[in-house]
Amino acid sequence: MNGPEIHVEFAPELGIFVPQGRREGATKVVTDGVSTLGHVVESLGVPLTEVGALVADGREVPVSHVAGPGETVRVRPVARPQRVPGAPLRFLLDVHLGTLARRLRLLGVDAAYESTDIGDPALAARSAAERRVMLSRDRGLLRRRELWAGAFVYSTRPDEQLNDVLDRFAPELRPWTRCTACNGLLREAAKDDVADQLEGGTRRSYDVFAQCEECGRAYWKGAHHDQLEAIVERALAFCSERR
Repeated sequence: MNGPEIHVEFAPELGIFVPQGRREGATKVVTDGVSTLGHVVESLGVPLTEVGALVADGREVPVSHVAGPGETVRVRPVARPQRVPGAPLRFLLDVHLGTLARRLRLLGVDAAYESTDIGDPALAARSAAERRVMLSRDRGLLRRRELWAGAFVYSTRPDEQLNDVLDRFAPELRPWTRCTACNGLLREAAKDDVADQLEGGTRRSYDVFAQCEECGRAYWKGAHHDQLEAIVERALAFCSERR
């Protein structure tokens, strides 16, 4: 590029995406004079899914803005909670976020998940077709224009990932209403309805069951229930503190 020079300053929250030298203060950037500000920001490493307001010389501008010589652009993070207009809040997670998908489902959040690597084009197409927010740590995937909406998952730790999604999108929580295996809705079930899935000890020890309307999987308060209950309680407490 050999066009006008501008100055770009990234919010600290976006520092993960930019080289160390661009993380503090405004950095000089030489543009081609025709590329949009959105294109410039993405070329510097920040997916537009993570960009909130763009402020050029003190005024908010759209991503389509073409910066003029000497402009100072401040790139702010997405405001939280983030609202996704035009559709019920639903998510799609890539192959690397299986634990997060199961925890969202445990909380009753609609979270589709691809357990195999179907490729970025297919994921983006599904996001658009089903109007789901794509959750991923793949920056290239989040730059695909056909996405309905997307969000970078900042942590590699499941607890922190869950809190990040809950804080960013504030989804409605309805614990124990979805199948953690397939995302289907659960309904109450009689013991006889799920008898073929129960071992002898389970049949003798438990009387309250639920069953997935989609895959038929049976659920009861078994040996791991206390661990799951703790995840639910922490999530509810976290959301309550954010209100």
